[in-house]
Amino acid sequence: MLLGLNHLTLAVSEVERSFRFYVEVLGFTPKTRWHQGAYLTLGELWLCLSLDDARNDRTLSDYTHYAFSVAPENFALIVERLRKVGVQEWKSNHSEGESC
Repeated sequence: MLLGLNHLTLAVSEVERSFRFYVEVLGFTPKTRWHQGAYLTLGELWLCLSLDDARNDRTLSDYTHYAFSVAPENFALIVERLRKVGVQEWKSNHSEGESC
């Protein structure tokens, strides 16, 4: 039987840029790092960043996304932080509750 999610691996085109984003902007904790990837944690979530040349194909687009929980009183702050570092909102939110 499944017990839960062990880790999430994201294929990335730039390990250093992705590492800085998840650590410096979102607050993940680095656990280990190598030339082609890294392991980070956020609470109980283990995140693996893995270099994948296929990610250089910018024509790939789908609805895959990752949603992190944010305390309501911190939502505006995190949105501001993401916009400040140049994260583009790729889709308007029409669902219930705040999200970006």
